[in-house]
Amino acid sequence: MTGQTVPSSTEAMKNGNVPLIVLNDVNKYYGEHHVLKNISLEIGRGEVIVVIGPSGSGKSTLCRSINRLESIRSGTITIDGTALPEEGKALAELRADVGMVFQSFNLFAHKSVRENVMFAPLRVRKLGRPAAASRADQLLARVGLAEHADKMPDQLSGGQQQRVAIARALAMEPKALLFDEPTSALDPEMVQEVLDVMISLAAQGMTMVVVTHEMGFARQAADRIVFMDDGRILESATPDQFFARPETARGREFLAKILTH
Repeated sequence: MTGQTVPSSTEAMKNGNVPLIVLNDVNKYYGEHHVLKNISLEIGRGEVIVVIGPSGSGKSTLCRSINRLESIRSGTITIDGTALPEEGKALAELRADVGMVFQSFNLFAHKSVRENVMFAPLRVRKLGRPAAASRADQLLARVGLAEHADKMPDQLSGGQQQRVAIARALAMEPKALLFDEPTSALDPEMVQEVLDVMISLAAQGMTMVVVTHEMGFARQAADRIVFMDDGRILESATPDQFFARPETARGREFLAKILTH
């Protein structure tokens, strides 16, 4: 599969969708370390891609490269038909269309929950304060935190803070959301409340690229599993296909380890 385009889901193709995100022959290095190796991938509109693989396989780097948080050495990445700019205002504008939810919540500690969600629409979208506040309150209700709008982030649990981070990303009305191991910093009892919000977003048609170790979420919410190892995409399949009949020996070995521990 190296160097070949991985098609978007059958459903997305059936609906005649032009892929929203296209990576073509992408290579990324850290110094001399080749982290992403000839990655080609198409992601359809409304498609949920879950990227899995062992630590160090390039999953997070792939996710972060999609909106140029990580620069690439060669290849191209396009969002809705527009190539990612190297830097400057054009890159900032394109990033506004692709929300990012990180492992750490990155909330402004000195701003209320509502103000955290309002910040980017005010600064980047130039939305008026009443409209930004109304949007923030609607999104906080959507992630189950309406009653916490006036609290400060340190008054919330980790799971609640991550849900605020999701609401903040949604406030920009993005075309797609990227999730880089969004539950890995959470206590186990807080994981499901975040996954439930993500499952709801998936059901509502949000285009999502999710790097996660949560196999239950992958089975339930993914349209497609992308399995990576050593900087390459080794498999791309539906959850039923991948979990029941992985095509590669490496995929079978990975599943044997994670599903028995």
